[in-house]
Amino acid sequence: MDIAIVGINYAPEDSAIGLYSAQMAEFLIKKNHNVSVITGYPYYPQWDIWVPYKKKGSYLRENINGVNVFRYKQYVPKKPTFLKRLIHLVDFTLGSILNIQKIKSADIVISVVPFTSSIFLGKLISWKTGGKLWVHIQDFEFDAAFESGLIGNKFHTRAMKKLLMEMEVSLLNKADRVSTISHGMLKKLASKSSSSSYYFPNWVDENKITPEKAKSGKWGKKSESFKVLYSGNIGAKQDWETYLKVVDFFKDDQSVEFVLVGNGAKRKELEKDLKEYKNIYIYNPVEYSELNTLLCFADLHVLFQKNDVIDTVMPSKLLGMMASEVPSLVTGNLSSEVNKVLTESQGGIFLDSNDFDGVVNTISDLKSDQYKSKDMGKNARKYIVDKFSYSKVLDDFMNELEELTHE
Repeated sequence: MDIAIVGINYAPEDSAIGLYSAQMAEFLIKKNHNVSVITGYPYYPQWDIWVPYKKKGSYLRENINGVNVFRYKQYVPKKPTFLKRLIHLVDFTLGSILNIQKIKSADIVISVVPFTSSIFLGKLISWKTGGKLWVHIQDFEFDAAFESGLIGNKFHTRAMKKLLMEMEVSLLNKADRVSTISHGMLKKLASKSSSSSYYFPNWVDENKITPEKAKSGKWGKKSESFKVLYSGNIGAKQDWETYLKVVDFFKDDQSVEFVLVGNGAKRKELEKDLKEYKNIYIYNPVEYSELNTLLCFADLHVLFQKNDVIDTVMPSKLLGMMASEVPSLVTGNLSSEVNKVLTESQGGIFLDSNDFDGVVNTISDLKSDQYKSKDMGKNARKYIVDKFSYSKVLDDFMNELEELTHE
């Protein structure tokens, strides 16, 4: 088959959506399909065009591991406010229309959301080539923007919300198949669109994230301390207020160290708030080749989410956290699907965002009870390998793609 993929994030970005889109495309190449990608210049997670691409022109064609990649150099704001994000989205969308002309044939077009406007671009390719349109939702970006407080609640923003939601529904209803990454998000999708849906979770390559291949960790200061790790995007969706309070609570406990690895819109602000603390160490994102060692070096993974973000987000980082055979402590809304995953797997602890005492007590408990911690870690890895392995998820996806072409 000839397959076209549309989405702003792609390799060499090696985290979040860019990583998954590239692994999906390269899996399809291995299955002897022809794959082309319409994408932007790499900029995530630091919200800045990557240095090797800065001096390149507005349009660029590459071949990455057999995948034909067509890029447009999109506007990237230094401080991504809602309005600047909107300009970022519109610029990528309009600039990519020229690249659409370079797609000569497509049996399937896969539009990856965010951005929702990728659906529009995918539909243009679908009209041009006669191919079926598959929309894959990694995040309901408009819901997440409102729920996280990125957009206020004034009259003009309420009017914009109504407009954006109507546009989203209209675009989703143009798809032949719509997939998303969690059961909670599938329920939300059903409230928005009548298009045929499919559960297509993110995956983890258990052969690459495994304690057996982890090297000695180099993060933190004291090798014997209990390492509490957060690795990922430092953005508006996470609950950094709780994170700061937890770091402060343990500031005099020399047996606990916090390690923060990542980049994002909130990093500079967070660094400023944490600069006086001696129990936390902040590092830039690691390359994917180092991710296994980073995840496996930790004694505990933490992910603090805001209470008002429920089913719009199923953090992909949770898969790597659990595959590392290390327990996870996650906060958020108790209705979240992450709560169901951690409860079902017995691979970690999920607490309400407001349960600060529960958070610090859990850290202390797991630090003092190594047997409990190890059991949780083993449960976590077994659960993830059974349900979210790279080969299982993508083989099932491939079968669904082939079925769609015959409908």
